[in-house]
Amino acid sequence: MLLSIRNMLLCVGLSLSLAGLTYPNQAEAHRATHQAARSAHKLSLRSAAAIVQDAETGEILYGKNATTVTPIASITKLMTAMVVLDAGVDLNQPVTISTEDMDYLRGTHSRLKPGASLSRDELLRLALMSSENRAAAALARTTYPGGIEAFLRAMNHKAQMLGMSDTHFDDATGLSSGNVASAEDLVKMVRAAHRYELIREYTTTAGHEVQVAGRPLAYRNTDRLVSNERWHIGLSKTGFTNDAGHCLVLHARLAERQVIIVLLDSWGKLSRIGDANRVKAWLEANARPNAGARKSAQEGSRHAPG
Repeated sequence: MLLSIRNMLLCVGLSLSLAGLTYPNQAEAHRATHQAARSAHKLSLRSAAAIVQDAETGEILYGKNATTVTPIASITKLMTAMVVLDAGVDLNQPVTISTEDMDYLRGTHSRLKPGASLSRDELLRLALMSSENRAAAALARTTYPGGIEAFLRAMNHKAQMLGMSDTHFDDATGLSSGNVASAEDLVKMVRAAHRYELIREYTTTAGHEVQVAGRPLAYRNTDRLVSNERWHIGLSKTGFTNDAGHCLVLHARLAERQVIIVLLDSWGKLSRIGDANRVKAWLEANARPNAGARKSAQEGSRHAPG
């Protein structure tokens, strides 16, 4: 009897050893998954709220106060751009900057003076790339016959359609602290915005020059990461007000996967960039097994005895 039990235990031990040898890649995949889970606490961000999501699977890789509703500043302009493009208006049509487009709330500066005329396409580019507030305001004022009020209704309706239940828009620029959302909601907005070719292009353009009243005006992207060769960014938008803090959203390819990163209310001017780099390093350090390893593991499982 004792001999029989001993033989049985030896067989079980041998089977487990053989299993480890038969499916090394599968075992490695499991170890990588557990390691990533254990290391999640090692990612320390200075943003008050954040979320990192796998854009392909929807898996939440990291979250911090992700359901907290907070002002979102110029991240708003992604929704502004989607509503403009959804309206199907002529992007080549010239739009003249008006005194109505000036910021009387916070008194922010703009080089687009009242009377300056640019195509709707150029205004869209400046609003997305350089976070030009008057450009965004002019787009909102002129897209619908009902003016700004009609535009805001379209923005809030679009948010509802995207399932952004904690989101509300009071203006098209993000200057109003009434423009609020959660990081969880903004993942949905970034995912939707990434489907628009022009939004992808304009938010990742490093710089652009426009002609205003016969004079060239050079603009730069507010996110310096789009010029960084170590980053592969498909969409980017920054935001800042005193109420919202420094914000950044990204759709990027990192560690062989497409990810959406939302960083809200970062306390320092450079800390949102620092947080983005910390997320990048964390993802790379805990990278999932590559496609080849996963394929080998699947083949091993397919040929294994049942």
